[in-house]
Amino acid sequence: MANWLDGGGLMAERIRNHDWAATPLGPLGQWPETLRTSVALCLDSRFPQAVLWGPELITLHNDAFTPILGDKPLALGSPFSVVWQEAWHEIADMAARALAGEAVFIEDFPLLIDRCGSLEKAYFTFCYSPIRSEDGSVVGMLDTVTETTASVVTNQRLNFLDNLGRAVANATDPDHIMAITTRMLVENLELSSCAYAVMDADEDGFTICGDWVAPGSPRLLGRYRLADFGRLAVSRLRAGLPLVINDNLNELASEESATFQAIGITATVCMPLIKNGRLTALMAIHDHEPRTWTLYEQALLSEVTERSWAHIQRIQAHAEMREAMAALEALNATLEHRVEERTAQLLHTEAVLRQTQKLEAIGQLTGGVAHDFNNLLTIIRSSLHFLQRPNLDQQRRERYLKTMSDTVDRGAKLTGQLLAFARRQALSPQVFEAGPRLEAMADMLDTATGARIHVELQLPESPCHIRADLSQLETAVINLMLNGRDAMAGEGTLRLRLQADQQMPGHDRLFAAISVSDSGVGIAPELLERIFDPFFTTKAPGEGTGLGLSQVFGFAKQSDGDVKVDSVQGQGTRFTLYLPQEPAPASDAPASDPHNGPQLSGQRRRILVVEDNPDVGSFTAQILEDHGYQISWASSAEDALVQLDNAPEGFDAVFSDVVMPGMGGLALARQLRRQRPQLPVILTSGYSEAIAEGGHQGFAFLAKPYSAEQVCQLLGKVLGV
Repeated sequence: MANWLDGGGLMAERIRNHDWAATPLGPLGQWPETLRTSVALCLDSRFPQAVLWGPELITLHNDAFTPILGDKPLALGSPFSVVWQEAWHEIADMAARALAGEAVFIEDFPLLIDRCGSLEKAYFTFCYSPIRSEDGSVVGMLDTVTETTASVVTNQRLNFLDNLGRAVANATDPDHIMAITTRMLVENLELSSCAYAVMDADEDGFTICGDWVAPGSPRLLGRYRLADFGRLAVSRLRAGLPLVINDNLNELASEESATFQAIGITATVCMPLIKNGRLTALMAIHDHEPRTWTLYEQALLSEVTERSWAHIQRIQAHAEMREAMAALEALNATLEHRVEERTAQLLHTEAVLRQTQKLEAIGQLTGGVAHDFNNLLTIIRSSLHFLQRPNLDQQRRERYLKTMSDTVDRGAKLTGQLLAFARRQALSPQVFEAGPRLEAMADMLDTATGARIHVELQLPESPCHIRADLSQLETAVINLMLNGRDAMAGEGTLRLRLQADQQMPGHDRLFAAISVSDSGVGIAPELLERIFDPFFTTKAPGEGTGLGLSQVFGFAKQSDGDVKVDSVQGQGTRFTLYLPQEPAPASDAPASDPHNGPQLSGQRRRILVVEDNPDVGSFTAQILEDHGYQISWASSAEDALVQLDNAPEGFDAVFSDVVMPGMGGLALARQLRRQRPQLPVILTSGYSEAIAEGGHQGFAFLAKPYSAEQVCQLLGKVLGV
């Protein structure tokens, strides 16, 4: 009997046991084949479906359809209009269209339905398909449906939060943020009011600071006591739990509901904000009529509360930061004023952007420079004193002159190291193969370090080309290797290694890594932060200037590279110098040495010297005149241009300082390159930020201090004599 119901689940059993004789369908055994087939297909489906038969649309559904019905146990065998009487005014027309032979499909259709004793809004996507008999007439319809409430509500929540975020994005005042938030909640959820409050320290008194109310609803601003709203409110909110009341007249004692009713509230959801274990704020939505609050509404209020207060805290933090910065600027101004009044002291705090550490470094640098230059000046002054003595024999005269010359070289080296640390030295980068250069340095150091120190060289199998100033690279590597030698107390292994195709964080190019490792005592962790500071040294007085590692650091940074140090006390130290790796050039011609070659005669060539310092200009002119050059001297770039325009015989070369008032030497050289491309220009400077940052830009360059021999050699080179 009724084998077509086999395997249809719980609803098949209910259909089998139902008294169909009392319904328009009649006894089960008399059902037409079309109805039996339709019901069997429906019962076998895992998708929520219902067969609605006849003009009355008698309901037969499968197990999957049951959760959509909710608390409607009498739906089976009842007319569809009775099952969904609360929503029939919205779906009757669609049902009629299906009975007329039209398939109806609706997505995310909103319905107010009664599933659990109260109306709730739900969303459905469904299709009403006509069911036809053997003669083609419509005898019912198949309702295939899925509830989309969860996805629709989620999208609504996300859209609301997105709109709210954009609305308050530029707000800079907490009250403005909350005014926007409360208004949007009232409008979106169709509330009578929404308010936010700040709790007193006793967690009982609170002040409603702002609200938004629908037309006809009372304002809520003012001070209140939490206890007046009842024990439920006190217990839940202080515990950090939301207070949800659908109808306070039925859910609370009369004296407790009276407090709500006095301000026009019947239904409420109140969200607590707990910070540091204390109830600090409240945010609530209200309705003046009984209302069953949905989980969506509660979740939305909870998230809005957290986001709003987080936004407010960010704004307050920014305001506090601005106040702190203003106070900091005022403090800086005060400190600068005090420095002017008391040059012996400079008061700082760690909060004033680490000024103490910066000034300590500046003081150490200044003191070190003064100490070393005073030593050099002492030697020069003493030598000059002896040279002024009458009857000084020639041997001693030559010795004092050599001492002064050596001292000047030491001073030039000292300033070069300082400029290297400051990354302001004028580099002459070139592309060359690093391996042979390091091999030559290793051979030299192997001889200089002694028999008990083994120098080990490790090179890659393939040539590795780098872009760097060769002279500065040699100085940096030798500094590192000599430091490693000194750290090993005369015995150990000094390893020089070259690695190609290395990467550095934050860079998309390849680097060559040149590392110098020793097996010495290592560096104490507390000293690692200071080892690159100028004049900082752990060596005994007289054994080091404290500028070697400063030169390495400045050279690496100015070469668009870096330097890294790894050290373990008792095991040794490794310094790694990262320099830009380049493809192999067309040829690896050895770097020329500007100091090689004979001293050349001026051969009466005309040279225009451009120098704003009278002493330097006069000295340079004298040097060149003594070497046979004809000299004109301009005290500025502008004066030089005038002399060039007015010189009938012209000039063979221009020798110009870089840093001058008005037009600088580099600008002069560029202009002459455009106007007189055949006129050689030599630039000279002790320091030029433009040269340090932009290079020589193709012009010959001679760093100060320079010797007469260096000037003449470079002039001879550019003049081709």
